[in-house]
Amino acid sequence: MGNALGCAGLGERLAAAARDGDKAEARRLLEANPGLARCAAFGSLNSPLHLAAAKGHHEIAALLLENGADVNARNIYGQTALMQACRFGHWEVVQTLLVFRCNVSKVDGLSSRTALHAAAAGGHVKCARLLLAAAAGDGGRFVNRAGSGGVTALHLAALHGHADCVHLLVDERADLAAQTLPCAASPMGSIGTGSTPLHYAAAGGEVKCCQILVSRGADRTAANCNGWLPVDVARTWGCHWLEHVLSPKSHLPIPKFSPSGYLSLPLASVLSLASLSIYTVLTIDCLIVSVWYGWLVDDVRTSRDCGLVLTNTSSEFLDSVDDGDACAVCLERPCNVAAEVCGHELCVKCALDLCTVIKSYDVPGIAGSIPCPLCRSGIATFRRRADEPEPEPEPELSPACSGGSHSRNRSGAGDHQASSSPEKKRAVDPGQLDVLPPQLYSAPLALRAVLS
Repeated sequence: MGNALGCAGLGERLAAAARDGDKAEARRLLEANPGLARCAAFGSLNSPLHLAAAKGHHEIAALLLENGADVNARNIYGQTALMQACRFGHWEVVQTLLVFRCNVSKVDGLSSRTALHAAAAGGHVKCARLLLAAAAGDGGRFVNRAGSGGVTALHLAALHGHADCVHLLVDERADLAAQTLPCAASPMGSIGTGSTPLHYAAAGGEVKCCQILVSRGADRTAANCNGWLPVDVARTWGCHWLEHVLSPKSHLPIPKFSPSGYLSLPLASVLSLASLSIYTVLTIDCLIVSVWYGWLVDDVRTSRDCGLVLTNTSSEFLDSVDDGDACAVCLERPCNVAAEVCGHELCVKCALDLCTVIKSYDVPGIAGSIPCPLCRSGIATFRRRADEPEPEPEPELSPACSGGSHSRNRSGAGDHQASSSPEKKRAVDPGQLDVLPPQLYSAPLALRAVLS
């Protein structure tokens, strides 16, 4: 009983450190007991990862994920840490969660909305572009995912007047004709069921949002279930200055809009490279009994060398980077990705930051590219460095190993054993057990017995 209360107290201390941004305290607690990363706080059942994400402490979020925190854990409202980060616009936390392969398609338990809905409602366009890049190739299903009442992310961005988000969502194939369903919640009930994003933009009162939608083909003659046109909604909400944009009889020209400056094409490629490098950081609930110790250590070291583990900034690590091979942007991490066209090399962390922070611009033939920080030429995509080894494809788990909630993203020992090199097939030296990585300290007793 006393031990359980002590663990609960340590969990509360870790939750407080995650909320307050006390990285040193969080590291001390996790070094003593890595299993604390999976604790939930009392009350709202927010895990330390939820609290760090809501406050924007991305380094603590990475530290928790390294120590086995569930990246897709939900609080009592069904919200994930990704939703919390998008709600408050903490794009660095979103970036970290995506690198650790969070699920962007999960919905909350209150309104069945995704993290994209939260980002669009708050106008956090950097978070939105990260989410859309992570969901690239799904045929537009993610961007058009509707919450309760049929409300899409485009509806929310238009209602709240976030023109940059509207612009980005439209460029990412958001449905301009999506209609809402019967819902009594405000303000949906007062706008009317069967309303399109243009009806919501009319209620929001932002001229630029309406102009973007109309210029991309939104129908000004579409009536909702109340029989209201978008111009009627504008009049009902007192937004009379929108009549010249929304009136079907208006002859005033609508400005043309070039592709969104936040439409960064290289972002999807660098996110893919980052995820391939980080998947080997194993969490507590998916440790396989027959995992070789040497393989685990090598894979964790690989992810750290890729510059993805943001909490490793020790002088020993920085001194190990050759000056000639250091990233030209941060001068700390080694280069491991190269820009197409110009070929300049960066670390994957700086490539992610550049794709997220810097607006895209149009280069002849390469729309949506970002400027190279060294030569200013347009970067359309990133690739792995020529001398970087290609990561082994992630093998599928056998049915016996696929019971856990995260097992589908991990590799089984039997599959890995068939593809591993002889150098990695080595037994564990009992003298090395005192230097096991944190993940193994919190493994089940049966696993630790096998390793010993």
